Amino acid sequence: MKRERILMGHGSGGRMTQELVEGLFKRTWSNPYLDQMLDGAVLEVGGRRIAVTTDSYVVTPLFFPGGDIGKLSVCGTVNDLVACGAKPLYLSAGFIIEEGFPIDDLERIAFSMGGIAREAGVHLVTGDTKVVEKGKADGVFINTTGIGIVRDGVDYRPDRLEPGDAVIVTGKVGEHGLAILAQREGLNFSTPVTSDCQPLHRLGEILARYGPAVKCLRDPTRGGVATVLNELAQQSGRGLVVREGDIPLDPVVAGACEMLGLDPLYLANEGKMVVIVAEQAAAAVLDDLRRLPETRDSAIVGYVTDEVPNMVLAETELGARRILSLLESDQLPRIC
Repeated sequence: MKRERILMGHGSGGRMTQELVEGLFKRTWSNPYLDQMLDGAVLEVGGRRIAVTTDSYVVTPLFFPGGDIGKLSVCGTVNDLVACGAKPLYLSAGFIIEEGFPIDDLERIAFSMGGIAREAGVHLVTGDTKVVEKGKADGVFINTTGIGIVRDGVDYRPDRLEPGDAVIVTGKVGEHGLAILAQREGLNFSTPVTSDCQPLHRLGEILARYGPAVKCLRDPTRGGVATVLNELAQQSGRGLVVREGDIPLDPVVAGACEMLGLDPLYLANEGKMVVIVAEQAAAAVLDDLRRLPETRDSAIVGYVTDEVPNMVLAETELGARRILSLLESDQLPRIC
C-alpha cells in the first residue's frame, strides 16, 4: 500500500481499488480461489461447482430513476453470479440501518428486493439486521451474498482469452452512473436518464449454450467498461482493442458526458455485461443476445490481440488510437 489512510478513490473500482485489494487483501489472504480475482469464487462441493459472491451497497440517493438500493443489491449480486457462469439460486441480505430511518422507506426497499428476486428466479433465504446511532450511517447500507450452481461446460476465466476473440458489450453504457449523478445534482435533460439496473440471468442461460466458445464475462459496474477491459488485459496478459464508434451509447448520455467532461466508458453500469467470445461464434452469440429485451442493444466493439500485451487501446472514428487506461480515482463515489 502506497497510502497511509483510506481515501474515497479506494472505492472507485479503478487503480486505487486494485492497489487496496491486491496490495492488502490478496497479499494477506492469498489462496487459489481468491487469487483468480473473478466476480466471485468458483468452488467444488460434493462433486458440483458452485459460485459464491458478496457485495455491499452504499449508493446515494437510495431511490433513483430506474431503481433503488434494494433492487440494485439483488441485481448486482445476481449479475456477479452470472459472470461466474452460474445459475443464481440463493441470496442473503444484511442491513445496517441508521436510527430514525423511515419504516415506510425500509418496507419499500424490501418489497423491491422481493420483486426483483422473484423475477430473477432467486430466493432471499437468510439475513441480518443491525441498527446504529443516528449520524453513524447514511440511511441504510445493504450487504448481499449470492450462491449459484455453475453450469456444465462453462468455464469463464481471463486466462482463456486468445487473439482474435471478440469483445461484446450487451447494451448502452453509462446510464446508471449518469442517472445517479443527475439525481444527486438536480440535472435535467431533454430525455430523462434512467438507470439500467436489471438482472441478467437470461443472458447467462443463452451464453451457456455456447459452452467453451464463451471465454469470459465481466460486470462493468464501478469504473465502467474501460476499467473492466483493463482488468481483463492485465489478468490475461493479452491486449484489447475497442472501436469507440461501435460502443453502444445513448445520445443523451453522450451529450451530457461531453457537457460535464465525463468519459462514459468509465461510468458505472448495473445491467450490462462485457462478454469475450471466440471469433467464430461471435455473430451467433450477438444475434441471440439481441433477441432478449435486456440485451437488445448488444454490439461487437473490439477484439483480443497480442499486439499490445496488458493494455487496452481505443480506436477513434478517425482511425487514431489512444490508450484506454485504468481509472485512477473516482468520477462519482457511492455509485453502488
